[in-house]
Amino acid sequence: MLTAALQKPVPAVTYSLSRISEIFAPIKTVRLTRDRDRDAKTMSQLLEQGDLAVCPEGTTCREPYLLRFSPLFAELADDMEPVALDAQVTSLYGTTASGHKWLDPVAFFANPVPAYRVEFLGPVPRDQTRAGGRAGAEVANWIQRRLGEALGFQCTGLRRQDKYMMLAGNDGVVSNK
Repeated sequence: MLTAALQKPVPAVTYSLSRISEIFAPIKTVRLTRDRDRDAKTMSQLLEQGDLAVCPEGTTCREPYLLRFSPLFAELADDMEPVALDAQVTSLYGTTASGHKWLDPVAFFANPVPAYRVEFLGPVPRDQTRAGGRAGAEVANWIQRRLGEALGFQCTGLRRQDKYMMLAGNDGVVSNK
């Protein structure tokens, strides 16, 4: 949706997107590893090439709350524009918590009338970035609050792993076989 709204390609970094979802993705996706140093290097290289979409929750969420944001994105860039993306589906939600992530595109395409709301929230003020003296976690928390307000979602301190442990009894990582 971001690429369509901007009318230009914007690659996205992902953690545990299924291979089938990567194949069907209409944009370039770059798989991260959950190794902080490797992921920082990968994201820095992508940022040198231009814009980059990052989902700092590390997962999608069908509930009206936001998980705690990883501060890595805020540690790599000071020029950021949060984008609130709210996907509303009519029958099936295209994200599984059980580990069968290859079913995500099936569920997505099974919805007869999905709707998306994309809201650009404006650049993060310089005084709210690391260049303005903020720590990466402070920047991430400021952006989480801003997105929560725009979406009408509650901000939480829950991590991605907490969510998956509650829903599926696993840490939400898809193993590469």
